Amino acid sequence: MDINILLVEDDTSLGFIISDQLKSDGYKVTLCSDGAEGFHRFNEGKFHMCIFDVMMPKKDGFTLAKEVRGLDANIPILFLSAKSSDEDKVAGFKSGGDDYLTKPFNAEELQLRVAAMLRRVNIQTEAEDTSKFILGNYVFDTINFELKHADFQKVLTKKEAQILKILCKFKNQVVAREVVLNAVWGQDDYFVGRSLDVFITKLRKYFSKDERIQISNIHGIGFKLEVGS
Repeated sequence: MDINILLVEDDTSLGFIISDQLKSDGYKVTLCSDGAEGFHRFNEGKFHMCIFDVMMPKKDGFTLAKEVRGLDANIPILFLSAKSSDEDKVAGFKSGGDDYLTKPFNAEELQLRVAAMLRRVNIQTEAEDTSKFILGNYVFDTINFELKHADFQKVLTKKEAQILKILCKFKNQVVAREVVLNAVWGQDDYFVGRSLDVFITKLRKYFSKDERIQISNIHGIGFKLEVGS
């Protein structure tokens, strides 16, 4: 199985060095140069591990980790940072990180830490499959953006599919509005908020053939995809 790693590092030279090293170890690597791009790519792809620099433009590594944790509670997150104080390390772990490696670091140490973190979550990684979701009488194919029902088939737009995938991953749980906005649009403001409401309305119409499926608006918080029995 291919292991996909999201690497977010704003130092271009160091980013390429780390990426090449990881690729030589057999991993597939997506390299981003800032936190905002990193979060956008995380939401678009399927990753087994994240490696984040801490001090980055647009969105720092700790903030990025918190947002990633809002979408995936189990993915391993490793921080790389020149900040070596105990306070910085504690802040990293509190933000959702699993390990913290201080720059400059030995290439072999990075290799061993990555391998160890992936071993700890290997069973979950193998078992998790988010390519399809069964929702009542519907099947949602996240790869092809298709929503299928015996009497209905719809190819969703990219944003519709992204929103629905997030709701599916947290089925029967409340998803904060800002989590969806930042994951899909990379920002949280009034105008994209209105766009989100339009997409939610469309998704509700698509599920009208099964009354067990409801997308509830939790006032002041976010949304909840409820699937009854």
